[in-house]
Parts: sequence; C-alpha cells; structure tokens
Amino acid sequence: MSELIEEIEEKEIQPFQFKQFRIAQDQCAMKVGTDGILLGAWADVTDSQKILDIGTGSGLVAIMLAQRTSEAVIHGIEIEECAHEQATDNMTNSPWADRLKAIHQSIQDYGKLSREEYDLIVSNPPFFSGGTFSLNENRKNVRHTIKLPHGDLFIAARKLLSKKGKLCLILPLMEGLRIKELARSYRLYCTKITTVKARPTGGKERLLMQFEKQEPSQILEEELLVYANTDGDQYSEQYLALTKDFYL
Repeated sequence: MSELIEEIEEKEIQPFQFKQFRIAQDQCAMKVGTDGILLGAWADVTDSQKILDIGTGSGLVAIMLAQRTSEAVIHGIEIEECAHEQATDNMTNSPWADRLKAIHQSIQDYGKLSREEYDLIVSNPPFFSGGTFSLNENRKNVRHTIKLPHGDLFIAARKLLSKKGKLCLILPLMEGLRIKELARSYRLYCTKITTVKARPTGGKERLLMQFEKQEPSQILEEELLVYANTDGDQYSEQYLALTKDFYL
C-alpha cells in the first residue's frame, strides 16, 4: 500500500473524479491517496451533527464525510494557504457546499479560541518525528510533525470534542501504536482499531484508530485487506464494500 500511496502522490496531479464529486489537487502538497480514502470511508459518522477535519488539505476527507451524512456541518482546518484555497474551491464545487467550510488557521490557535464542539474529529496527521526531511518544503511540513506535534493534536481534540465525541486517525503501524499510548496521557482512550494490510502475504501497514473520552472495557479490533491478491491488481471484497459509494 505504501507504494500505491507514493504513486498517487507523485503522478496523480490531475483532478481525481469520484462518483459524486471531484478533487482538484494541484495546489496542495498531499494528493488523493489510499490513507485519506480509508479514513473518510471508515470514520464512524453515527449521530454526528458537527465534524472537524484537521489538516484538511484538498478537502477530500471532509467532502467524503459530507456525502456520508445528511445534515452534518463539516469544518476543515488547514494552515497552508494554497491548500486552504484549494479545499475551499473543492468544497464549493461539491454537492454539499452549504454544509462545508474550510478554515485557514492552525489547530493550535483554533483549539484555544474556538467554542465549537464536534461530535467527530478526523485527521490524517503528519507521522514522521525524525529522519531526513524532504527537499519539497510543503511535503516536509505535511509529513513531519513540525507544525503539528501529536501532543498539540490531542490537546485540541480533547477541548473540541463533545462529551461523547470521537477522534479518528490513520497512521503507519508503529507510529499508531505509539500514538495509542500517548493519547492516554491526554485522557483520550482508544476504543476501536482496524489494522490495514495491503496484500494477503504482506505485513500490517496502517492503523485506523478511534479515540474517545471514556475508557472502554474492551477495544474493538478488526482487520482490513486492501487487495485480494499478492499482485495488487484486484481490490478485496472488504475494501470494495467500504469504498463503493466513492470510486467510479
């Protein structure tokens, strides 16, 4: 799956057409990829009247959540100006423009100043805390935890979540396991984990994780396979069922 994500990011700079909306992505660092699509299709929207997408980028996940809900108001927050403008355009051009809004602000400032309460917060957050920076400045800011340390993410989420609200994230396996433990120190507790494998014979690559303010007696654990075969040319029935409302 990692190879697929990189391929989309590098080559797919043209607008990406879904069944009910189109995502222009030439002005934002991170392009349409498997991670965002998984998060947008997986996050639990039950009883969600207000939703926040942190680091909305092109607006992909926010727009997916608008499609999956009938009345929810969805805000996408984005610190990068060009990405914010592109998210605004994509939201405006979607069928759910009246319920979507892009906010140009850091989540740190928004968390301190906003009085909003959200029933669902989602994020496909930066996940490298070290290593070699990319030569591309925008990608560096998105991929590395420079402008959004994970502690800041949890502080903002804790403040902005409603009493029974949910925080949903997607992260690489090892980073996700670390985040699961880090969240406890901010009194956010993992209630659901879906482990994502790209191919039947491959290893675990991603964790879809749900956090809530109330510690559960037991974590719901599931597994998701993206491709049905080792060649990676046929999606699994499980993945198709999850994403059928979006892909052409």
